[in-house]
Amino acid sequence: MAKLSEEGKKLTQLTAISPLDGRYRSQAEVLSPYASEEALIRARMEVEGRYLVALSEIGLVRTLSEEEHEKLINIGENLTSEEVGRVKEIEETTLHDAKAVERAFREKVVGTSLEDVIEMIHFGLTSEDVNNLAQRLMLDRAKKEVIVPSLQTIIDVLREEADKYKSLPILARTHGQPAVPTTYGKELVVFAVRLHRQTKKLKHAELTGKLNGAVGNFNAHTLSVPDIDWVEFSKKFVGSLGLTPMLYTTQINQYEDIIENFQALQLVNGVLLDLDQDMWRYISDNWLTQEVRVGQVGSSTMPQKVNPIDFENSEGNVTMANGLLEAMGRKLQTSRLQRDLSGSTILRNIGSALGYSLLAIESSLTGLKKVHPNPDEMQKYLDSNWSVLSEGAQTVLRLADVEDPYSLTAEFVKGQKIDAQSWKEWIGNLSVSDSVKEQLLDLTPEKYVGYAEKLTEMAIEEMRSGR
Repeated sequence: MAKLSEEGKKLTQLTAISPLDGRYRSQAEVLSPYASEEALIRARMEVEGRYLVALSEIGLVRTLSEEEHEKLINIGENLTSEEVGRVKEIEETTLHDAKAVERAFREKVVGTSLEDVIEMIHFGLTSEDVNNLAQRLMLDRAKKEVIVPSLQTIIDVLREEADKYKSLPILARTHGQPAVPTTYGKELVVFAVRLHRQTKKLKHAELTGKLNGAVGNFNAHTLSVPDIDWVEFSKKFVGSLGLTPMLYTTQINQYEDIIENFQALQLVNGVLLDLDQDMWRYISDNWLTQEVRVGQVGSSTMPQKVNPIDFENSEGNVTMANGLLEAMGRKLQTSRLQRDLSGSTILRNIGSALGYSLLAIESSLTGLKKVHPNPDEMQKYLDSNWSVLSEGAQTVLRLADVEDPYSLTAEFVKGQKIDAQSWKEWIGNLSVSDSVKEQLLDLTPEKYVGYAEKLTEMAIEEMRSGR
């Protein structure tokens, strides 16, 4: 059986089991303040502190001084590393993570001006009143402060590249076969628009919150203080955290809102996957060239290789992220009767799903910044595929009253390699007016791009205006 040395037992990038905390730590650590165990402890403390302030506002706790108010509001953010560690020490005894936070909170106010309100900490609450709020605050902040800004960066790069190359013609392919021409910029702007729309949905996807006791009925609250409208209190408190109040729950706040956020992120990741695969193909066809770092190795045996590794890494991480998001969503929607704990361990993997999503975004972004169009190679494909003009030709011939122009055109191009000369000869032999011939003779693959440039500009303007 393999053994670790004492040094090896310490968590480092080399000993971490998860690549998010190992190989990819430098890229994923930006999520640590939002998705780690420490982040959860801080968020729970924040909810407990804000709850005491809210109890003071309804007169159930004495009036707080301005200093006490600020201390409670910011108690989670201002915890020291030692205080966070103390929570874990207490948990070794309680074997209950939320109760450990409550007891650590009590310890923290002992000997301070707040000591007289110590028994009102966690008043009437079940652990899930704190947990559901803390977890949603963490998810909301992670997506808005890390994931969405990273997505916006990649959208901006795609938009800028689309504008730059909106007139650069390339051969479009459907089913992998030559179709009709488009422009490189227009194809990039399609991805920019898709990401823009899905990112907006992710950013604004609702998150709810509940504060209503052990099984959702405010039992302890209404028994102990019946003259307070606890429903209104709950609505106001949850709303003050930026969450939508959820009044009708069991012990848990059911997870449809979190699942909807997962699904929004899955859609974003799906667009990234499509982008990664298309860019990979463009590189494979030599339509895009890649910058090479000094000393970079593409193969241990083939010196010539420069691999599209960034897009491949992004594709792999999308697969991991969406696999976790789908599995978590499937499990979280069910909980036996008023509550079981199977969902609790599931929720601890949100950070992993966000981490793999972030890696996918950043890898794709790195790849986009390292590629540049190869116009000569793009033009070669157009020059060797004049048959792609047959769509336009048969459409023009319909207006010229030519009988069955589709079959006429198909007979000429089907299975044939058409070049500029053969195209001109075929046009010259058509029984149509000189004006129609001139129209078709003036047509070239690079000119046959329709509204590609205009559509690109329209899309860019829509995104800039926030639509």
